[in-house]
Amino acid sequence: MADKQIEKVIIIGSGPAGWTAAIYAARAALNPLLFEGAINEENARNGTLPLGQLALTTEVENFPGFPPGDLSGYLETALPEERRAYLPPHNKHGVTGPELMELMRQQAIHFGTRVITEDIVDVDFSVRPFRLKASNGETYESRAVIVATGARANYLGLPSEERFKNKGVSACAVCDGALPRFRNRPVAVIGGGDSAVEEATYLAHWASKVYLVHRRDQLRASKIMAQRALSHPKIEILWNRVVDEVLGDDENGVTGIRLKSTVGEPDLTIEVSGMFLAIGHTPNTAFLKGQLELTDKGYIKLTKPFRTYTSVEGVFAAGDVADDYYRQAVTAAASGCMAALDAERWLAGQES
Repeated sequence: MADKQIEKVIIIGSGPAGWTAAIYAARAALNPLLFEGAINEENARNGTLPLGQLALTTEVENFPGFPPGDLSGYLETALPEERRAYLPPHNKHGVTGPELMELMRQQAIHFGTRVITEDIVDVDFSVRPFRLKASNGETYESRAVIVATGARANYLGLPSEERFKNKGVSACAVCDGALPRFRNRPVAVIGGGDSAVEEATYLAHWASKVYLVHRRDQLRASKIMAQRALSHPKIEILWNRVVDEVLGDDENGVTGIRLKSTVGEPDLTIEVSGMFLAIGHTPNTAFLKGQLELTDKGYIKLTKPFRTYTSVEGVFAAGDVADDYYRQAVTAAASGCMAALDAERWLAGQES
């Protein structure tokens, strides 16, 4: 380890938080090294491939600076040809998730971020400099670390669900609910907690009807949230039901869902243009193995208000790995900026 370069800052994760942290760290002359994740079957299965959850979405209508329009010419000049080869044809209606993430990646590289396409599988934050082991077997050392590994949405695990992801199946109503596919058409929300009611209430602004599908006969949501769903004229709760199959075709995407009963009643098929999962998220923190303090939901615990400090001095967290509330690309990017500034100032303090 004696001849190993000691990095100023290593960034783990390649979603909006990770790339924004890299942009700010690179512009601050910290020469950041970013681990964007490995490209393998396990990451594909878990939804943890490079570029984060946003790369798994299609239209992005709510990221500032990207109104509807044809970006094809800009993408040709902004992205290298070899990276454009990974992208689907541009839809000419504004930026897509994969395009936005490629643009963030290229911006970070432009300012000098070095990128390694591997996972960090083990960390030791008890030593200085910090020690990190990658999936290629290499070990790296760094004075500061920014963890931006995100959180993945929980899905039901149905083959039909997988088939229609981004074609009517979504795990984020705020991200996708206003899309033309769902406007003035019925949709379904799966879940029974506060998040499910929030998603259903939000979707009711756009959809003609919202079915709230819950496996029990009583919502897990707080009383005030449950009452909001029960009293809403556009929300119908389907009790004691679980999704058996997502129905649809390649041309139209989701057209309905078949529901099984948990109390022995006959199957029920409803016509919907979309199915929104609200059954929780899993933060990508397993690799930490107890090195950082986590919340009771498994997210990294931030230890100081309005800062990205974690329980270990010199380790910072940004994005959905430390946020179980907002979970938006723009808030993740903002916290990535904060983490880079926090790391820069902390490192400066160490030098002085």
